[in-house]
Amino acid sequence: MSAGGTARARGTVPLTPDASPSWLRPLVDNVSQIPEALRRRLPPDVLEMLSSAKGVAEEREAAVLVLFSGPESGPADAGVPDEADLLLTVRASSLRHHAGQAAFPGGASDPTDDGPVATALREAQEETGIDVNRLHPLVVMERTFIAPSQFEVVPVLAYSPDPGPVAVVNEAETAIVSRVPVRAFINPDNRLMVYRGDLGRRWAGPAFLLNQMLVWGFTGQVISAVLDVAGWAKPWDTSDLRELDDAMTLVGEHGGAR
Repeated sequence: MSAGGTARARGTVPLTPDASPSWLRPLVDNVSQIPEALRRRLPPDVLEMLSSAKGVAEEREAAVLVLFSGPESGPADAGVPDEADLLLTVRASSLRHHAGQAAFPGGASDPTDDGPVATALREAQEETGIDVNRLHPLVVMERTFIAPSQFEVVPVLAYSPDPGPVAVVNEAETAIVSRVPVRAFINPDNRLMVYRGDLGRRWAGPAFLLNQMLVWGFTGQVISAVLDVAGWAKPWDTSDLRELDDAMTLVGEHGGAR
């Protein structure tokens, strides 16, 4: 990162919702609906368990960057431009936590970070090499408690007409960095539900089977909620329910960039 980029990530970073292109406005204007859309896919017993765990857990702060890129202009009622994409990573298989899992760039807050926006930008730069001066943080979503890792995670929605090059910076932490076409997430053929075999089907959640990755868990839930709230989602087969390990074996066999 350039010196200017470092200063921006470390210092106070203003939110600029007016920098949103028209095709992102439905999401920006209705971002308060994200929490309800997230909870809609979780069974009542899971919601109760998460609430109980949150009350007794030693929570840690974290933030992730939900970065959309695409053209600056275009009618809002025309849907998502074909060029629009979403920045994702796949964590290295050697990591202790969430190994091999697709995720938004992000991580734990640092004492020098001035809030979740600074955390999200700093972590994204460290993981993908992105120039944060090209990005416009738009809005901050409601923090979500992640029980397995005991983190309170704040998703930061951002936009860039051209974020520039991104790549794996540290292979010990990240296996893949990819700007995934938004149309790949919208495509009903790429959607399914996955569950963890050792915990039973009550943990089933929305997932996306792409050609390089299976996007599930918190990241899959956020993307699913984003599609619903923005009005981009198309009807899909929610009865396509697969055990997580079985679904992972399909990665690479599926043309998910359609």
